[in-house]
Amino acid sequence: MAVKIDDKMIEYVGILAKLSLSPEEKEGAKEDMSRMLEYIDMLNGLDTSGVEPMSHVFDIRNVFREDEVVNGDASEEMLCNAPQQKEKQYQVPRTVE
Repeated sequence: MAVKIDDKMIEYVGILAKLSLSPEEKEGAKEDMSRMLEYIDMLNGLDTSGVEPMSHVFDIRNVFREDEVVNGDASEEMLCNAPQQKEKQYQVPRTVE
């Protein structure tokens, strides 16, 4: 294991996480962190040279489609509902001076 977990490191991590740990909790955290680092060291020792990198566990691919207009231009119909319009746009009262 490359990094030794000691009381000073647990105290530092507690400060970063804004935790106040009791002495028993600090000992438990030290053991847990040591086990995690040992597991990471074990994983680092595995031969992954033939494994292709992946971004997701499942085989998910994007499905693309052509961007086609299906409902057409309904601007004239929408402008029929406007109380006032000017140059094919809704005309509303000014809100910013």
